[in-house]
Amino acid sequence: MRLISTALTALLLAGASHAQPTAEPTAADLVAKNLAARGGQAALAGLKSVRFEGKLIFPGGFELTYNELRSGGAVRIEAALQGLALVQAYDGKGGGWRINPFQGRKDAEKMGDDEARSLADSASIAGVLLAAAGEGATVTALGREDFDGTNCYKLKVTQKDGDEFVYLIDPDSMLEVKIIETRRIRGAVQVNESEMGDYEAVGGVMFPMSIESGPQGSSQRQRTIIAKATANPDAPATLFTQPAN
Repeated sequence: MRLISTALTALLLAGASHAQPTAEPTAADLVAKNLAARGGQAALAGLKSVRFEGKLIFPGGFELTYNELRSGGAVRIEAALQGLALVQAYDGKGGGWRINPFQGRKDAEKMGDDEARSLADSASIAGVLLAAAGEGATVTALGREDFDGTNCYKLKVTQKDGDEFVYLIDPDSMLEVKIIETRRIRGAVQVNESEMGDYEAVGGVMFPMSIESGPQGSSQRQRTIIAKATANPDAPATLFTQPAN
């Protein structure tokens, strides 16, 4: 009887051992895997500037040509139609500005601090998630969430100013497939969603070539389709500096 009892105990313990769930990766684990999937630290360090060229498609099929240049924490984005170009830029030093001829304004105008901060986040070549540690932001693992039938990892970045970014990471590629941004613009909370796909390597670093974005809960989305990406193009500082009017 003692032998039978011992055997049953061993069997139950073995079953319990096999039934224990595998521990989910920590936030640090997921960030490290995302970094490796993006191309690794060496590739990111070697990418000093990057240019994206393509088109911006609005609901109803309205299209503009799209050109984005990032360098050294600065960014310049141009969306053009029939010779008119909307320009938004961040100089990498705290200053954001725009030129919007579609509203009849031909001179450069300074952005508010909230808008400039938002543009500054888009200037990062590494992206908000990988830049979080160096900027004093916190990264928290939030388990898993379904996205189009895939049980994605979920991470939240909380910046020092309180703005939040929730990332859904594909468990196979370990690349971002969705980002939910919660920002405070002029005292009002704004939540936007972006879905990313068609990743390609640019200078050894992976970037999405297709991005669909818009306010959370809205069916009105704009699409950015990148047709060409260039690693380390010339990026003179004058392109990012607000011109004198």
